[in-house]
Amino acid sequence: MKRARLLFAALLLPFLASTSYAQDNFTQDVTIVLTDINQLSASSGTVSMTINTAVAGSAPTDASDASTTYAITTNGTTKKLTGVLDVAYAAGLSLDLLLTAPTGGTATERTLSTTAQDLVTGVGQVAESALTITYTASATVSATPNDPAGETHTVTVTLTDA
Repeated sequence: MKRARLLFAALLLPFLASTSYAQDNFTQDVTIVLTDINQLSASSGTVSMTINTAVAGSAPTDASDASTTYAITTNGTTKKLTGVLDVAYAAGLSLDLLLTAPTGGTATERTLSTTAQDLVTGVGQVAESALTITYTASATVSATPNDPAGETHTVTVTLTDA
């Protein structure tokens, strides 16, 4: 009988020993991957301007619009914002664009064309919103009136590597 108890205890001991040493913590290796983040958004997708005045003896008075804003988030260090038109405006019409630069950037007003123009350079790691977008429409006296429909083209602003 003693032998049976001793044998039973010997067989049970490893199970009791393993449960008596249970841990109250654990460890894990955790990897965080951060990708290149480049986000832009505009407060509105539509801007309309009308050129309808001039001073006698001068070219038509430019029309400007600064009613829209943009937001930018990037974790990049050497970025820029470029602007391009999908199609050129008719002869005698032009569109300039000036973006308020985010902190650390430098803005330059540009006349847009179908070739990308640098609008803001020196863009680094930033997350800002409510940055003003200013459009200026110009016409020469030789531009053909296009009212009431006007002439609509798409402006694309891109955040890209400098």
